[in-house]
Amino acid sequence: MKSLFTLYIALIACAACAQKKDPSFTSPSHYNLNEPQQMEFPPELEEVSGITFVNGDSNRLLAQQDEQGHVYYLKAGDKSTKYVKFAGKGDYEDIAVSNDRIVLLRSDGSFFSFPLQELYEAEIDAMVSEKILPKGEYESLAASITNNRLYVLCKQCSVDKKTSQTTGYILKLESGGQIIKEGSFSIDNEEISKYVKLKGKAFRPSALTRNEKTNEWYIVSSINKLLVIADHDWKVKEAHLLNPKLFNQPEGIAFDKDNNLYISNEAGDLGRATLLKFNYKH
Repeated sequence: MKSLFTLYIALIACAACAQKKDPSFTSPSHYNLNEPQQMEFPPELEEVSGITFVNGDSNRLLAQQDEQGHVYYLKAGDKSTKYVKFAGKGDYEDIAVSNDRIVLLRSDGSFFSFPLQELYEAEIDAMVSEKILPKGEYESLAASITNNRLYVLCKQCSVDKKTSQTTGYILKLESGGQIIKEGSFSIDNEEISKYVKLKGKAFRPSALTRNEKTNEWYIVSSINKLLVIADHDWKVKEAHLLNPKLFNQPEGIAFDKDNNLYISNEAGDLGRATLLKFNYKH
C-alpha cells in the first residue's frame, strides 16, 4: 500500500515537472523565462507600456503608460509611485534614457524629451520632435550607451507592407534635445520563422532593449507572444515563445546593471499590471 502511495506521489511530481518544463516555452542562456520573480505595479500603471532604468539601477525604475503624458519613477516592486507630467494625454509607448535625457516615444513616431534632472519636478515642458520617422505605428524604443544612439522599430509601417522585413531607425539625440535620423536597418521575419512559427502573422514588436553585456538586442512582441534576440547587426540568433499565463500583454523590457532581465505586462484581462524579473544565471 505504501509503495502504491509513493508511486502516486512520484507520478504527480513528474507531471508537475513536465508541465513546468513545457518544451513549447524555451529560454535564452542565463535566464529561465518560466520562473520569474513577479511583482505588481501600482494601480496608476495598469496600462504600463514601457520601462527603463536610470544607469541600470533597479532602484530607479522609470515607466510610462499609454494614456497619460506622465513619467513615473519608483523602485521595482514598490506599491506606490510618483510622476512628472511632460505632456497631455496621448498614446505613449516606450521610454529610454540617453545623453542625460529622458526620451518618450509616441505611437505615431513622435518623440518627447527632457533633462533627467527635471524628473522630480511636478510638471515640465518637454521638447517635442515630430515627423522624423515615416508614417506608421511604433512601440519600441531603446538607447545604446555604447554609441549614445536611439533605436526604434516599426510595429506596423507601410514600408514593410509587401515585404518580410521589420524596419528600424537609428537616431542621434543631441545634448539640447534635438533628434536627428541617421540611418535605418531591418529584421528579417523569415529568420525568426526558423526558430518559431509566426503562423502567417507579421512580426509586431512591442518593446526593445539592448543587452550591453552581450551586445545583443532583446525584442518582445505582445501580439506574437515572442522574445526575439538579435546580434549587434540585427541578425536573428534566437526566438522564444512566451507563456501567455505569465506574459498576458508584454509591452516593456529592460536590463539592470547586474544583467537581470525585466519584462512588464499591461493589466489586460488580469486586472493588474505586472513586472517580471528574471535573474541572470552565470
